[in-house]
Amino acid sequence: MSQRGRLIILSGPSGAGKSTVVRELIATCALPLELSVSATTRCPREGEQDGRDYHFVSLKKFRQMRAGDEFLECKEVFGRGDWYGTPAEQVEQGLEAGKWMILEIDVQGALSVMEKRSEALSFFVHPGSLEELASRLRRRGTDNEEAIRRRLEVAAEELQAIGHYQFEIINRDVEQSVAEICQLLQPYSLGAEHA
Repeated sequence: MSQRGRLIILSGPSGAGKSTVVRELIATCALPLELSVSATTRCPREGEQDGRDYHFVSLKKFRQMRAGDEFLECKEVFGRGDWYGTPAEQVEQGLEAGKWMILEIDVQGALSVMEKRSEALSFFVHPGSLEELASRLRRRGTDNEEAIRRRLEVAAEELQAIGHYQFEIINRDVEQSVAEICQLLQPYSLGAEHA
């Protein structure tokens, strides 16, 4: 029987480079890492695949899953009316199979999961300052100035939650951040004494 996997939470403000860090971490770290795929009620964007990028479900199905307590965490993204959630069964199946399941979720979702799953290893990824975050969001070129201002307001609030996380990663360089996270995870692979 394979050893049970570990639950890893990785969150931080929008624009901190979380997705890139997670992608590189899974590609380069020798641990059996797997990204948990969230469910959403929004429509697929061009190039997105069901089951790979998200589990695309109807609002009715999402409500049924919520009512059945099938999510580790879920929330509605206000302004758009779309729901996102982390399916508990998928995470549990991965852990049982010995996978280290990564939840790349927002701070609100992360705090909710930490309450339910105290064994989770939690990482807060940020670029070091709000000024650097603003610069990255502008370079990304996907948001107008008003949207950037809103993201920065949310980020300022999210930064207040750093103390709830076990590890803080200042993502100035992706390779360095990935190496740091991988190194921090290594001691937890030594056996059940850390469980």
